[in-house]
Amino acid sequence: MKQLSKRMTKLVSKLEERHYSPIEAIKLVKENANAKFDETIEAHIRLGIDPKYTDQQLRTTVALPKGTGQKIRIAVITRGEKVAEAKAAGADLAGEEELVDTINKGEMNFDLLISTPDMMPKVAKLGRVLGPRGLMPNPKAGTVTTDLVGAIQEFKAGKLEFRADKAGIVHVRFGKASFSAEALLENLKILQETIDRNKPSGSKGKYWKSFFITSTMGPSIQVDINELQDLQKES
Repeated sequence: MKQLSKRMTKLVSKLEERHYSPIEAIKLVKENANAKFDETIEAHIRLGIDPKYTDQQLRTTVALPKGTGQKIRIAVITRGEKVAEAKAAGADLAGEEELVDTINKGEMNFDLLISTPDMMPKVAKLGRVLGPRGLMPNPKAGTVTTDLVGAIQEFKAGKLEFRADKAGIVHVRFGKASFSAEALLENLKILQETIDRNKPSGSKGKYWKSFFITSTMGPSIQVDINELQDLQKES
């Protein structure tokens, strides 16, 4: 077993083995995010689903009201006048077949790929390079669209695509340590609501298995999901 550093041991010693209220957990995560950079705050959620079955898969988007605090590089594959439209809307890269060829060579200087529907037959051929990185455009995620301006602006503003991995675990960043506790709580509540609203039809039994939040360099803290859901109902 890997030995914890003195710094991490000290941080872990502050924690109790219990479920924390959402605001308690957020304040502790912020307190423990004492690295020399603005740490990202993340949620790691184990759900009662088995993604190998199509009716138990979770892939969707969430528009975080307070944003993520991170700049996202967006590439757009489209054609004709929409190339200039995408660039004017804030796309970092935009192009037609030449961008497809660039990506096929393994050059992917972007965090998100958007495509118009007419270009998807060409994009589909990139599955070998895009698939393993989770970058394949998908209509459910809002990354296959004719409304390029709207999609680019939403993702730049803090809209995130997320999915459950093969073990049924969702990993999502929802802010920075520099955010106020209230801003992080608002983002976390929206994330919880989104996951509940998109519960796969094939999910049986207990849906929420565990809910942890953490910072880039800090220990994880377990959140009381029932209390978070109650807060959502009250808002």
